[in-house]
Amino acid sequence: MKKIITLVLALCMALSSLTACGNATAKTAKVIDIELTSEQYAFGVDKNQPELLEKVNEFIKKIKEDGTLEEICDRYFSNGTPVAVKSAKQDASKDQLVVATNAAFAPFEYTEGGDDFYGVDMEIAKLLADYLGKELVIVHMDFDAVCLAVGQQKCDIAMAGLTIAEDRKEHVNFSDSYYDASQKLIVPSDCTEFDNCKTVEDVEAILKAKDASCKIGVQKGTTGQLYCEGDEDWGFAGFPVTCVPNSNGSLAVQDMLNGNVNYVIIDSAPADCIVDAINKVQ
Repeated sequence: MKKIITLVLALCMALSSLTACGNATAKTAKVIDIELTSEQYAFGVDKNQPELLEKVNEFIKKIKEDGTLEEICDRYFSNGTPVAVKSAKQDASKDQLVVATNAAFAPFEYTEGGDDFYGVDMEIAKLLADYLGKELVIVHMDFDAVCLAVGQQKCDIAMAGLTIAEDRKEHVNFSDSYYDASQKLIVPSDCTEFDNCKTVEDVEAILKAKDASCKIGVQKGTTGQLYCEGDEDWGFAGFPVTCVPNSNGSLAVQDMLNGNVNYVIIDSAPADCIVDAINKVQ
């Protein structure tokens, strides 16, 4: 967790004039501990490499059964020490596993300003490359480009806290699921609007009563954006608010603390990491 704190330290140092629920001063945030959605993370594999998909599923089964996946998760969700993962340079003459990711999504993939990668997915990527007998190459890009990069055969696999979704199947074949996820709401710490909510229906009732003057920050291309705007394939009705996409969740929370948006909706694990880190340095 210390490494995740470092990830948003620069963000926190920049916060000065901050607002909560539109008018009250706040320098911290809180997560409303209600799961708004139910999702599964998986890896997106090149459709032209069915043998790779088979090997990936074989590997996922192995690390689930032998406890390796649990050990990796414990390093990020408990008090373990994250392991740095290095990327080789892409070289078509070598036998490489080229991974597309968005390294701004702690605790699944992130950097600390250097060349090393950290996160649940990045540690899995290293072990997967070893399992396949390949050299690991990690390519950082915008989140909404990771599946497209695999679909265009620029990368072999997308490993980016990726929720299984029908529209993404146009570009990739999904592996078996390795992690259960959800979306959560982040609000300024002195916002009491959702304090009495007990269920997702309670939260949604408040959001449905909003109008376009209410702004909700999300990470572009994620389930949070679909949940906010509405999506028929997902069964999301959406809300009558203004959805404000950002390139990553940390920037969305910064926007909220700067008073540019009212709330943020992002994946639960990154939500907890970002908020914990911000609050610890205040």
